[in-house]
Amino acid sequence: MDISIKQLESDLWGAADNLRANSTLTAAEYKDPILGLVFLRFVQNRYEDAKISIEESLPINPRTGQKREVTKDDFVGAGSILLPEKAKYDYLAALPESENIAEAINNAMKLIEVE
Repeated sequence: MDISIKQLESDLWGAADNLRANSTLTAAEYKDPILGLVFLRFVQNRYEDAKISIEESLPINPRTGQKREVTKDDFVGAGSILLPEKAKYDYLAALPESENIAEAINNAMKLIEVE
């Protein structure tokens, strides 16, 4: 999805206005959940880029004719982490509103910390 800088700026200001009006967070505090979401998006982007690079560079086993499975060490070597499904931004963004989104985000951060 392509988005202009002006639209992004407008959306971010709208989100900030919504947080100021509809939460108990102060202006100094509402940056924390926003930065957490930005971090989750960054980690997934980094993971996706590393995954492509890793899969392209895996050697083919001459006996089986197949590439070996991608490992955690492959991601570390590519400057990323092996991102669990429930820690992916896309997974979290697709959760239905009936789910406890805050709990899912906290769990995602814990999964990333373990990796």
